[in-house]
Amino acid sequence: MSAILALSDVRARVSLLSVEAYEALGEMGALDNNTELIRGIPVKKMPKSPLHRKLTRRIFLFLLALQLSGFVVFMEAPLRLADSEPEPDVMIVHGEVGEFDAKHPTTAVFIVEIAVSSEVLDREKASLYAEAGVAEYWIVLAEENQVEVYRRPENGVYQSKQLYPASETLTCESVPGLRVPLAEWLD
Repeated sequence: MSAILALSDVRARVSLLSVEAYEALGEMGALDNNTELIRGIPVKKMPKSPLHRKLTRRIFLFLLALQLSGFVVFMEAPLRLADSEPEPDVMIVHGEVGEFDAKHPTTAVFIVEIAVSSEVLDREKASLYAEAGVAEYWIVLAEENQVEVYRRPENGVYQSKQLYPASETLTCESVPGLRVPLAEWLD
């Protein structure tokens, strides 16, 4: 990658893509399938380690098995926001599966990102999710065996951020009846 983006005067002149332009480029095959749009910039996704893949699948299957009425669980699916189209590792949205056959969700009630080597970007995504009204955002810090929980978005900022060890059982405030023994996710 060129060091040209390290120059602040060049960075200030970068042309940002709209979500519509990003999707159009994707449909034309002009973008690598391994990107997501963050604040108007196509960003190459981090390679997924075996640990990341294992935890993502484990969490997805855990949530899917709950058969939450009125909610849909997605794994690594696009979330269409104002200036971004991230692909959270796991998310729960209000609705029924068929509602999303022809469109991506535009918000979620609960998002989980697995951070093996992506903590900086995953923490940066907190502002995206708060702006989109995502009620609850959890970052699984895989190597540390902890979960960082963001709650109560207001004016694009989460008002609460707490760190929990794997020994805790957490109640998800945004999805009724969802209790997570973190050891089932992390061990």
